[in-house]
Amino acid sequence: MNIEILYRPSYSLGVIKLEPEEEVMVESGAMVGMSQGVTLQTKATGGLFKSLSRSLFGGESFFQNSYKASETGGEVCVAPTLPGDVLSVDLRDEKLMIQSGSYLASELGVVLDTKWSGARTFFASEGAIMLCASGSGKLLISSYGAIHEKNLQEGEEYTVDSGHLVAFSADMGFGVRTIGGIKSTFFSGEGLVVDLVGPGRILMQTRSTESFLSWLMSKIPRGKESQSGS
Repeated sequence: MNIEILYRPSYSLGVIKLEPEEEVMVESGAMVGMSQGVTLQTKATGGLFKSLSRSLFGGESFFQNSYKASETGGEVCVAPTLPGDVLSVDLRDEKLMIQSGSYLASELGVVLDTKWSGARTFFASEGAIMLCASGSGKLLISSYGAIHEKNLQEGEEYTVDSGHLVAFSADMGFGVRTIGGIKSTFFSGEGLVVDLVGPGRILMQTRSTESFLSWLMSKIPRGKESQSGS
């Protein structure tokens, strides 16, 4: 499998080149286009309980789509719902925790599951369950805005706003806490940050969906304001 990412970082498109009869798992609704001869099969990957857990607690679709190339190979293009970046990650017998909604596609060697985060919540609108990608193979994840990567050394600490955290190495130590100040006052989020401890890598997004929604809601006329303006 070969992956090319175009139009980064604002409107990224992942172009997945498949070898003959090779398969790729794609999140429901992420497919943009595919070449002739590629076949689609929809299934509950990992069985009923894993699929239900991934859907209810991980924020992903119950069903996943498996695209299989023909005897001559094929191509599948994928893109996220929101404008932003796409990153190809090569997992090598490791685990990566991913925020809800950031999973796009993966090779068959990558296993998706949900995992308790050990904290009340990571995101203002999400529960404490994150998607866990494990195994070996290529993994495509997306973000709202561009993706910024930070690699921590042993014992090094770094704090990330919960609304900007896309993914991090599952073996990293972490803690979630509230933080006061202007942001928690003017935006509807709970003002949560995540303290992460290396070694490991952190993937952050340069925009926050919660902050954008808060800004958008403040611009929508309500009740008497809407009537007086008509």
